[in-house]
Amino acid sequence: MNTYALPKDSKAWQNAIDRVAHLLPMGSIGSIQALKQLPVFAIIVVVAKTAVDELTVNGCQVDDVVQAWTKTQRGWQAVVVFDDDASLANAHLVGTHESLTDVAVYRYLLIPTDHKEMSADKREAVAHIIDQQLTAYLKKTLTPKPNYPFKINEMGQVSELTDEQMAELKKSHIDVHILSVAQVLRRHKLICFDMDSTLIEQEVIVELAKMAGVADKVEKITESAMHGEMDFNESFAKRVALLEGVDILVIDEIIKERISFCQGAYATIKALKHKGCRTVLISGGFTPFAKYVAQSLGMDEYHANPLLCADGKLTGKVDKHIIDGKAKARIVARIADAMAIDMEEVVCVGDGANDLPMMAISDIGVAYKAKPIVRVKADAAVNITGLEGVLYALGHRFDKR
Repeated sequence: MNTYALPKDSKAWQNAIDRVAHLLPMGSIGSIQALKQLPVFAIIVVVAKTAVDELTVNGCQVDDVVQAWTKTQRGWQAVVVFDDDASLANAHLVGTHESLTDVAVYRYLLIPTDHKEMSADKREAVAHIIDQQLTAYLKKTLTPKPNYPFKINEMGQVSELTDEQMAELKKSHIDVHILSVAQVLRRHKLICFDMDSTLIEQEVIVELAKMAGVADKVEKITESAMHGEMDFNESFAKRVALLEGVDILVIDEIIKERISFCQGAYATIKALKHKGCRTVLISGGFTPFAKYVAQSLGMDEYHANPLLCADGKLTGKVDKHIIDGKAKARIVARIADAMAIDMEEVVCVGDGANDLPMMAISDIGVAYKAKPIVRVKADAAVNITGLEGVLYALGHRFDKR
């Protein structure tokens, strides 16, 4: 079993804020609501260890690269955020059979060097610009060289590579998350996850379709819906109709033989539970699979669509209350209300267009290896790690022990 340490109640971000208090308006320190109004950003940079190692060989550090970029940004400065010794000593140990993606996590405060004020819209626009510029700068600087020979042809294209080598060359080695400092200081109490392609690697309706011999038809409709090109309810009904007559015994067969959890799922849920968060699965998929996934991961509750059947066969019909994007958001709001917490204490994680409504009403919406439309609209996008990248995006980090 691998063991990882997640700093418990780390004051790292608050300590960093305290160090730059003299640069912030009077009265803003100690109040999350006051800090929320300031153009002070939390930057989390997640870098594949291969890129970090190559940079180190060249006599440089990631902090040096970030500071070099900051010097090109007039009116801004970056402050390194590090865990204090006490929080590391009291870290929770998270035991899991999983091997997490080998990355290094760097955290910074980006603050203005004067007491500038910005509207909420302008702060959001500035965050997007910073994200684009810093990501481009880091990708250019921190991309590791391939460990195989390659040539550039007369057209300027890479040639003589296998498909696998070409994919590796194009692969991103960096995730950059930019949030308001209030978002990383705030304690989040409810974390909601999509299921298909988020907690598990499969789309369960596609697995059912394979059993019915209609995989191509269902997958085409699924992709169209997840890219936001078709109304979810319409696409859901069309896909389920194609499953009419499938024996219900295939459900257990799929669960036992085809369902695999996304890397980092166990460690992520376990770490969030250690931090006192309520973890909830909310899926546009089906209840038998949601129950299995939620119980396997130790989640607190699950919500999904019933899989209607009669005489041991799927009917191909759908329940009148389909869990679509709007329903996901309503479920999140209802759970938060039952917990007597504000939506600012909620995080939602997903990969498809039908996850956007619940992500939009939460404090932080995290896109996990998501479709382009979701990555653009999310507060943070995890691409280079397993699901543990959600913890990094929230301002935490794992240390391997």
